[in-house]
Amino acid sequence: MAAYLQIVQQVQEALRLGILTAGDQLPTAARVAAVTKLNPNTTLKAYRELEHLGLVEARPGVGTFVSAAPARPRALADSPLRGELADWMGRARREGLDWTDVSALITAARAEHYPAV
Repeated sequence: MAAYLQIVQQVQEALRLGILTAGDQLPTAARVAAVTKLNPNTTLKAYRELEHLGLVEARPGVGTFVSAAPARPRALADSPLRGELADWMGRARREGLDWTDVSALITAARAEHYPAV
């Protein structure tokens, strides 16, 4: 996946989980580029895509702000499923599964329950 799409995906996930909410300011594209060691044009492309999706608003001279959040940002963050998943992942770790094993199990379950994705 292209690096700019990874940034877009991370912001979308933060919105879904309620980590970011409407009005929050994103770090500057230059700051993201410096921290991630990506080309600044890559981070600018991600921010433009987020703006195109209507998720952020660039305010010249001020910064980039979250303009919208999914209808249920806190629902996922507070969902009992999140706790159950955390418990399951803890159990998987105690049983010796590494991230590759866990990722394979998640991918298999996703394919079974969300075949169109």
